Amino acid sequence: MKILVEAPINSLSLGNVSFNIIRELFDRGYDVGIWPTGNVDLKAYDADEDLVKKIENGINNRYDYLSNKIPSLRIWHLNGSENRKNPNQYLLTFYECNKPTDIEKKIYASQNETFFSSSCASDLFGGVFCPLGFDQDFKETKKEYLNDITHFGLMGKFEHRKHTAKIIQTWLKQYGNNPKYQLSCLVNNPFYKKEDMDSTINAVLGGERYSNINFLPHLEKNSEVNEFLNAIDIDLTGLSGAEGWNLPAFNATCLGKWSIVLNATSHKDWATKDNCILVEPSGEVECYDNIFFKKESPINQGTFYDWEEEDVIEAMEKAESKVGQINTEGQKLADRLTYKNTVDVILYRIFKDFDLV
Repeated sequence: MKILVEAPINSLSLGNVSFNIIRELFDRGYDVGIWPTGNVDLKAYDADEDLVKKIENGINNRYDYLSNKIPSLRIWHLNGSENRKNPNQYLLTFYECNKPTDIEKKIYASQNETFFSSSCASDLFGGVFCPLGFDQDFKETKKEYLNDITHFGLMGKFEHRKHTAKIIQTWLKQYGNNPKYQLSCLVNNPFYKKEDMDSTINAVLGGERYSNINFLPHLEKNSEVNEFLNAIDIDLTGLSGAEGWNLPAFNATCLGKWSIVLNATSHKDWATKDNCILVEPSGEVECYDNIFFKKESPINQGTFYDWEEEDVIEAMEKAESKVGQINTEGQKLADRLTYKNTVDVILYRIFKDFDLV
């Protein structure tokens, strides 16, 4: 069976999802054409020569897959997915808000089917819930990193939605300049100019210098991200106020780390009291940041979930008590949630529409 995949292939989250789905399709023997969204960047992945060649051929021959008889899988946001290469388009998307607009509803309705990576989003629209999977390139390194230091990690582009500033400031209030603790941040936002990113970080730190927090540059290779996730003891990325899945927090949990997770949005699809340290939402805040979420915009409207500082400090103390123990319940997620299952959900609907079931 032929299939056209229109998707980004890069080191960002959507690129990682796209790469894993394309690899799974090739592993199953499908004839895949690839229409890349944006520039192709494969250096993030430890892909063998055969897979790289298949991807390159799929891109070079993409025009051969333009046909009303070939299904097209789009991996992208709702906004922009009204455009299509083939008449039969199936969309995998990552909705993060909670108030679908008329335009978003119309884009959703124009697809043959829309797969949402979170059940709360699929419930809002009526689409199909399609959980993501653990990336097989991430593995336990079994190395020792920072001895006698409790190492916290924060990953994901700096955003109001992700509560990046609030997470850092809460951590500093509890652990700032304490040599027994370290916070490593991978929060560079590629949509910011360097000077804007630097001034944003300086504002978060209140112009102060702290000896036990460091800000790392964007890691281009998954092998580097794997080292980062293995090096930390406790992950704070799950404190985001709205997510379509939250790959960094999920991957850290699958690797046996202790993740502190806000019990809301897509987190509820994989995070439990047994595999994470959950923080209950304290309320909601408007989504607007005048960058990605703007008032009066025809897309991206609603609120994000918030949390109380004291609840997160309590959760961090609870996580501390677990450092040194492997999160075995978290590791079980890696076997239960896989990209094989993700592709199964997508292909079942495509097969059904094309009378292949």
